Amino acid sequence: MKTLRLLAAALLSAGLLNIAAAQQVSAGAAKPLKEASDLLHAGKAKEALAKLNSVTTAGPNDTYMVARLKGAAYQKLGDNVAAAQQLEGAFNTGKVPPNEVGQLAESIAGAYAQAGNHAKAQQWIQKAKDAGDNSQTLRDLMAYEQASSGDYTTIARDAAANIKAAEGAGKRPAEADLLRLADAYRHTGNKVGDLQVKEKLVLNYPTTQYAGIYLSDLPGKPGFSPRYQLDLMRLRLATGNITTAADYMELGQLLLQAGMATEAKAVVDKGYAANVLGTGAEAARQQRLRDLANKNVEEEKASIAKRTSDAAAQKDGNGLVQVGMEYSSMGEHDKGIELIQQGIAKDTLKYPEDAKLRLGVAMLQSGKMNQKAVAQLRTVQGNDGAPEIARLYSVIYAK
Repeated sequence: MKTLRLLAAALLSAGLLNIAAAQQVSAGAAKPLKEASDLLHAGKAKEALAKLNSVTTAGPNDTYMVARLKGAAYQKLGDNVAAAQQLEGAFNTGKVPPNEVGQLAESIAGAYAQAGNHAKAQQWIQKAKDAGDNSQTLRDLMAYEQASSGDYTTIARDAAANIKAAEGAGKRPAEADLLRLADAYRHTGNKVGDLQVKEKLVLNYPTTQYAGIYLSDLPGKPGFSPRYQLDLMRLRLATGNITTAADYMELGQLLLQAGMATEAKAVVDKGYAANVLGTGAEAARQQRLRDLANKNVEEEKASIAKRTSDAAAQKDGNGLVQVGMEYSSMGEHDKGIELIQQGIAKDTLKYPEDAKLRLGVAMLQSGKMNQKAVAQLRTVQGNDGAPEIARLYSVIYAK
C-alpha cells in the first residue's frame, strides 16, 4: 500500500501541473475555475469542490476543466472511485490537449488502481502507452498492477530485463525494479536469485536496512565459509546494524580471537559509549571482556615486533599476512599493507584469496587509497563468499 500511495502522489502531482494550463473556457467559468485551481494547489480540496460545483458550464471546454479539476480534488480527498469517474469524463469530452492525453490516461489508471478496479486500471494503462506515455510513474504503476495479479514469473522477467538494460547502459538499476525482482524471486522460491538481487540493492543503495538484510542472508549462500564471520560483523558495525550487547560482545571476541586487540578494544569501548555495554545482568561479563581487550592491547604492542621478525623468517607468507592485519587494525596501515604485500609475494599461502581481501581492506582502512583498494578487492575470487565480502567492503568502507 505504501508503494501505491507514493504512486498516487506522483500521479496527482503530475496532474496538477497541467490542469491549470491555459484553456479556452467561457468568461463566466474562467474566474471560479482559476480560484478552484488555486485552492487545489493550496491543498484545500473540499473548498475547491465547492467552488467547482458552483460553475455554470457553457461548452465542452468548461466541462473538461471542471471534470479534470474535480478528479484531482477527489484524488486529494481519497475518493478514488469519484476521481476516476470525473477524470474519465474529462477524457471523454475530447478536449484533452494532445500533449496531455497520455498523462491524463495515466492519472485515470492510477485512480482505478487505488480503487481496486484492476481491469479498468489495465485498460487505461494501455491507453496511456498508446498515447506515447513512457514515464517512470507509468512504469511503476504497470509494475504495481503486475504484482497485484500475482504473476511473479512475468514480474521477474520484466524487472530483470529493466535491470540488465540499466546495467548495460552503465546506469544504476532502479531501486523499484530491484525490489520487485527480489519479491518475485521470493515468491517463486529462487533463493540464489533473491540473494543476488539483495547484493545489488546493497551495492547500489547501501542503506542500513538493505545491508542488514543481506548480511543476515549471506551466510546461507551455498559454500559460504565461516572464516568470514568476523567480516560480516565488521560490516554490520559499519552499516549501523550492530545495536545489541550480544552483537558488541561477539564482535569484540572475534577480533580478540583474530589477534586484533586494538580494534577489539575500540569496539568494546564503542559499546560502552553507547550505553549498550556495562549495564544489566551481563555487566560483569562485559567488563571482563573489556579488561581482556585492554590487557591484550598491551601484549600486542609488546610482542608484535618479534612476531613480525619470526613471520619474515618463515617460508610461507601466512604469518606476514597475519601481522600485517594486526598492524593495520592498530592504525599502522602503511606498515600493515607492506607486510601483507610481502606475505602475498611469497606465494605460499593457505588462503591466497583471503590475503588479497586483507590487503584491500587494509588499503581501505588507511583512508588514503580508496581507488587502489577497490581495484585490489575486485581481484578477489572464489566460491566461498570472498568476492561477496570484498564487494561489500568496496561499497561500505569506500563511500
